[in-house]
Amino acid sequence: MSRLNKELGLLQGIALLSTSLLGTGIFVVPALAATAAGEASLWAWLMLIALVLPVAFTFAQLGKRFPHAGGAPHLIGRAFGLRMESVSALLFLAVLPVGLPAALHIASGFWLALFDLDRSDLLIIELATLGAILLLGQRPPRASGLLQGLIAVAIVASVALIWWMGDLPHAEQPLLPALDGQWHLLPTALGVMFWCFVGIEAFTHLGEEFKHPQRDFPLALLLGVLLAGLVYWACSVAVLSFATYGDVHSDTTALPRLFEQLLGERARVLVAVLGYLACFASMNVYIQGFARLIWSLADEGRLPARLAVRNAHGVPGRALLLVVISCALCALLSAVLQLSVDDLIRYANGNFVLIYLLSMAAGWSLLHGIWRLLAGLSAVLCSAVLVMLGSDALYAVALFAVLLLLSHLRDRHKALAQGG
Repeated sequence: MSRLNKELGLLQGIALLSTSLLGTGIFVVPALAATAAGEASLWAWLMLIALVLPVAFTFAQLGKRFPHAGGAPHLIGRAFGLRMESVSALLFLAVLPVGLPAALHIASGFWLALFDLDRSDLLIIELATLGAILLLGQRPPRASGLLQGLIAVAIVASVALIWWMGDLPHAEQPLLPALDGQWHLLPTALGVMFWCFVGIEAFTHLGEEFKHPQRDFPLALLLGVLLAGLVYWACSVAVLSFATYGDVHSDTTALPRLFEQLLGERARVLVAVLGYLACFASMNVYIQGFARLIWSLADEGRLPARLAVRNAHGVPGRALLLVVISCALCALLSAVLQLSVDDLIRYANGNFVLIYLLSMAAGWSLLHGIWRLLAGLSAVLCSAVLVMLGSDALYAVALFAVLLLLSHLRDRHKALAQGG
């Protein structure tokens, strides 16, 4: 029996996942990938979609069979025990210091197209964004589903507008160019592009709130991944066609400049509003997912009971407040340290890939037949991506090792105390 209100349907689920995947990446990552790999990035997108689909299928089967607000850590714990669940939950929450500041930086940056803002102004926008997510999160989940459905439609319509106004694809540009001597560029591009497909594990925290989780959750997950992949590929075609890339410092404004090139000055308002809302949608899913993970752990007695309190709408309001306050502190620290978006994204990717890897290993343990084999393949693919990240993965791997060691020492101390 679900511990949370079951309010989400198929379309709301597709909207929540697709906007989560598109949000902070759609206006930035296609240009970053083009800078890293040029036209070869079009192949990289197809490779990434092919890599992510087995992972998505595995998450879909796990979410269908074990819908739970604990999400990926719950699945890992179900397969490997409470210690691994606790460690993976902390690993997931450790995305906060790097992933959320990156998303907030990208979101607030869109207002630079309309106003002359300094760093303190941008920080105020970031904190106000967190306040808005807190207010929306106190409402039933269908409110987020409706808002993000409208945002998803707006994103797809905007990409379609670029293709129509730009008369894409151009005849002289092959949609899948030859890769002569460019294969070595793909790992670097994939290391940045993987950011676009993190969000699946956060989406699993909402599985308990679907009206028909066995039917709608896997469909929403798979259709959301495919929709996001198609939109990303279409954006990359546009960026490459108009050569609005080439410098990691200006890539964050590549798509807004493309809109302005095609639509003129009036595009500035459209891009600022749409870009900000897309980022808002992505962060909303993540922060709601974090809140449900904390609530689930508290509801099971592993965190203070006061965090398991639900508000009048049946959502984990206190856990959400804790997450938002933590995000605000991380945003302030990031501003003080002046960390770049590119660095933050790469460090966050290590955590996400490691969580994916552990989840796929859980799938190998929990699933049967063809789904078990698919989970095994997904685990191999996630291992390969982790290796591709190279030194950027050290943050996640070192943190995972430290958490395991601390958990082992704590359990050993408890055993000695009981034995004494």
